[in-house]
Amino acid sequence: MSLPADLIAHRTDDPKPEDYQELWALLRAYNVQQVGHCAPWPFAVLLRDPHGMKMAGGVWGFSLWGSFYVDMLVAPDGRRGHGLGGDLLDEAEVEACNRGCHIIWLDTFAFQARPFYEARGYREFGRLNGPTPMFPRFFMVKDLQQDLDMVTGLYS
Repeated sequence: MSLPADLIAHRTDDPKPEDYQELWALLRAYNVQQVGHCAPWPFAVLLRDPHGMKMAGGVWGFSLWGSFYVDMLVAPDGRRGHGLGGDLLDEAEVEACNRGCHIIWLDTFAFQARPFYEARGYREFGRLNGPTPMFPRFFMVKDLQQDLDMVTGLYS
């Protein structure tokens, strides 16, 4: 790497969380300069056991620039295949529509839930190949315009 005299490079396989935040702040500042607001708006539905309040599952995502990203969807052990994952995804989709998002997107690995998402109207828009059984990694999207029109119609 060829650097100007006023910069040094520090290479590490153990970067500090503060360094990530500092680098992220630089990228955010650039993004704001280019397009304005760029702070993601988080959303979560968290499932906990009623006794010890231990995390059991949930959905976690965020909206930004008219899209909604589902970062995690976890149905509790022993409850997969009984509709709870679909209910959690519905919660995220309704929230995305309420926020005016036009698409909702996510990624899933080959050993996870691609058929589940396809059955719910998601389609592949990208793929990363790699070693099995983890890969491929599928990037999936669902157009929310029809759902958004329905939600908007409910409130007009």
